[in-house]
Amino acid sequence: MAYDFSQRRAGVLLHPTSLPSGTLDDSDSWLDFMQASGLSVWQVLPLGVPQEDLSPYQCLSAFATNPKLLSHIPPCQPDDSGFADFCTQEGDWLDDYALFVTIKEQQQGKAWYDWPQKYKQRDPDTLQRFRQQHQGVLQEICWQQYQLHQYWQELRTRAEARNIHLFGDMPIFVAHDSADVWACPQRFLLNDEGQPTWVTGVPPDYFSETGQRWGNPHYNWDYHLQEGFRWWLARLQHHFRWFDLVRIDHFRGLQAVWMIPADEDTAIHGHWQEVPGDALLAELQADMDPLPLVAEDLGIITAEVKALKKKYGLPGMAVLQFAFDAFEDNPHKPVNISPKCAAYTGTHDNDTTLGWYQTLDAQTRQRVNDMLHIQDDDDPVDAMIETLFHTRASLAVVPMQDFLKLGSKARMNIPGVAEGNWRWRMHPQAISTPGLPERILEQVSNSKRKVTP
Repeated sequence: MAYDFSQRRAGVLLHPTSLPSGTLDDSDSWLDFMQASGLSVWQVLPLGVPQEDLSPYQCLSAFATNPKLLSHIPPCQPDDSGFADFCTQEGDWLDDYALFVTIKEQQQGKAWYDWPQKYKQRDPDTLQRFRQQHQGVLQEICWQQYQLHQYWQELRTRAEARNIHLFGDMPIFVAHDSADVWACPQRFLLNDEGQPTWVTGVPPDYFSETGQRWGNPHYNWDYHLQEGFRWWLARLQHHFRWFDLVRIDHFRGLQAVWMIPADEDTAIHGHWQEVPGDALLAELQADMDPLPLVAEDLGIITAEVKALKKKYGLPGMAVLQFAFDAFEDNPHKPVNISPKCAAYTGTHDNDTTLGWYQTLDAQTRQRVNDMLHIQDDDDPVDAMIETLFHTRASLAVVPMQDFLKLGSKARMNIPGVAEGNWRWRMHPQAISTPGLPERILEQVSNSKRKVTP
């Protein structure tokens, strides 16, 4: 279902693991709730297979879906014709992923670069023997991916019947310990031992004296150019088969990236390196126009990044929690939010709006109250949502925690904190809270946003 940014819509941000069951089992009741609330865009975080910290932004594959999103997967039926077609269509990544996770389990969970050389270096005879010895397990992994694909396509049909668009999220970088890096190390800047020579991050800024060292391997863009962006295009098209709209996380990394020497412990000593994101987007646009992408352009964004976003007509982002400073040109202030934009009260990386408001100092809180036209005893969460909905932003998205008016304990992620994130779940009775859909529907309707039929 093509997404049209000329229509004003309201959406909700909720990862499937935050549904009461922690799985997609609740998807029908969730879509019913969205429809009753007038919400026509469901935004999720990446659906990949997370590593031990559960971050959906560090996954075992750029393509595979987390099997834990389904509580029950029927027994494998090798003769299923649809399954055979799926394995053929997804063969570029599926076989390598199945091998990767099976070998990883055999190696007690070790990262691929710590495997014995014959596995680490993908010796053809060794891998062929492994396929023969573990045929059943490999087939079962492929079957799981097929069932997830089928379930999601059925979910898309049910969402479309309710005029609900699905909005996905694609991390720009991939995890070092992933099937993608193991399967084709030439696509990344690695040494002979499979270790990164340069790693990802962002330089020091107002928020961090040492910057952020993420540690993902950088792409070997020369190789991607030589192969006509084959992997990148396959990855993007894969997302477009799952979603009507896709956010590219850290969009500025398609114009230039912060190169940190791998032996540096912080992000201080790095440099900016331009990358051929323009050529990639041009290749993609040749197949589909307009591009169903949203550019995550938060933080300090250069003129070059803005020009790239403008060239391909990509909407950016605004976050209302960032609006309350003394600078009139702040792009997050309600009056400055442009129409072709996805605007939020907060994102998965922010505190909930209630938690954020409760921790403000007196001076900042007064500035917030003044801008929202409220008093201390008014409801700041409702005021934030209503202010967001009345901006010019084509798409206004509210995390479910804000619709439920939850505090900091319901926060999804605290950047820079290694443990305890990505675990929040909605209470089983949350979406049946009396009056909740009616309250949201009124907010959507009053802001002249398109409601679901």
